[in-house]
This record gives sequence, structure tokens and C-alpha cells, in this order.
Amino acid sequence: MNVPASPPPSETAPAVDLKAMYRDTDIGSLLADLDRELVGLKPVKDRIREIAAFLLVARARENLGLASAPPTLHMAFTGNPGTGKTTVALRMAGILHRLGYVRKGHLVSVTRDDLVGQYIGHTAPKTKEVLKRAMGGVLFIDEAYYLYRPENEKDYGQEAIEILLQVMENQRDDLVVILAGYADRMNTFFSANPGFRSRIAHHIDFPDYSDAELLRIAETMATAEGYRFDDAAKAALTDYIARRRTQPNFANARSIRNAFDRARLRQAVRLFDTDTPVGRDDLMTISAAEILASRIMK
Repeated sequence: MNVPASPPPSETAPAVDLKAMYRDTDIGSLLADLDRELVGLKPVKDRIREIAAFLLVARARENLGLASAPPTLHMAFTGNPGTGKTTVALRMAGILHRLGYVRKGHLVSVTRDDLVGQYIGHTAPKTKEVLKRAMGGVLFIDEAYYLYRPENEKDYGQEAIEILLQVMENQRDDLVVILAGYADRMNTFFSANPGFRSRIAHHIDFPDYSDAELLRIAETMATAEGYRFDDAAKAALTDYIARRRTQPNFANARSIRNAFDRARLRQAVRLFDTDTPVGRDDLMTISAAEILASRIMK
């Protein structure tokens, strides 16, 4: 009797456990930090999670030998001041490091003055020194459009731009550049410098905070510093936020930080002028008087 031969054992295709990779790289803790540090900004946080997932999958594809071009990592963050762009850039540097896309994961934050010189031969060494410090991490250029000043024929910003573009292309496996600034000015900047636009893969817009979110930010700042607003102070602060938003140079969370610092100063003066002993609650409490004393509330 002929016994049929057993079929050859089937080969199991290689697989990658993405959830295990996610846990091993501890990206989740960085995303949790972002949630804890920044109020609101759901569209931004969602976009960061999307980019993190994309990079995780790209790394998994590489581990399995799937052919694909290395992901382009340079980014543009657009939005008004005080909307968390620098904080997000710092967390993004950590994500890129833990996934192995940058060696160090540090953030170097600069402006035009750090890159552009004031005389011939000054710009190149300044720009190259900044790039040297940023290698292996993320270079964050705030208000990047100030690099380009077409109205000034003798401006040296174009030299810095040319050096940056060359490094962004040739050393993109060792440096990620994030350009930041107001959305309309960044659009003009990209139109005048298409080399930047072609190298930017991820554009993230940072919305302004709502009044309710700004109040939560103020309360979060106060708690972190061991203060609290009493009910009357919260009501006054709500009014202050609505008025401050209409004032020049409003800078979202940055303006709220300044207001909180001034309120602490006024509280200190009020307590110092008190003739009676002050207790723990006195030292912690910001009253309505500290908010109403602002010139904006006059």
C-alpha cells in the first residue's frame, strides 16, 4: 500500500508586532506628555500621532526588508505665537530619537539672528555652527520667513537659506529641520523659496486657543506653581482673557503666562503690605484684585 507523502511544512511569513514596537520605543509616554503639557490642540495632537504611526510603520517595513525610500522628516509648524509650537517640536525630537531617525533627539531652537551675519563672510560660519550643534537632532527655526528679505539687496539671509537647503537634502538622515511662523508669512516664504517647500513633508497648523482653554491654561500654570485662583479671580480672569484677545500682540498661552506672573507680583505686594500674619491659603490664593489691577481691565 502506497502512503502518500506528507506535504512540506508551510513557511510562516515574517511579521512585526507593531504594538510591541510601540511599547518598546515608549512613544506613548511622549504623546502622554504632550497631552499633559498642552491644553486643547486636538488637531495638532492627532497629526503628531499620525506622523508617529507612519514612522513606526516605516521602521517596521525596513525591518522586514520592504523596499521604500526613507521618509522625509522636515516639517513646517504654522500658527500664532504661544500656541505650543516649540513644545511640540521638543516632543517630536524625542519621538524621532526613539524610533531611530535621529541619533540624539535634542532640539536646537534658533531665529534669524543665530544664522545670518551682518557682514560678508559672517553668515556661513554662523549657520554652519548652528547646524553642527543641531546634527543628530532637530533644528527649530522660529519665524523662518525673516531669513528672506528681498527688499534688501545686501541682506545675507539668502546665503543661510542656501546652506540650509543643501544640508536638508544631503544630511536628512542626521538632521530634521522644523520651520515655524505665522501661516500667511510662511506661505509667502515658501512661494519665494520653493526649495524649502519641496523638502517639507509635514505641515501642521496650530490653532489659537479658545477663551475656555486659556482659562484652563492659567489654572494649570497656577497649580504647577502652588497657586490657585479664587472664584472671584476666575470670573475676573475670564473677562481679562476676552479683553486681552482684542489687544495688540496677543500671544495665546504666552500672554496668559505674562498675566499670571504679573498677578503673582501684585499678590506679593498685597501680602507684604498686610499687617497681620499670612497663612498657607493666603500665600496660595490669587484674588480678583490682582486681575482687576491690570490696565486692560480699566
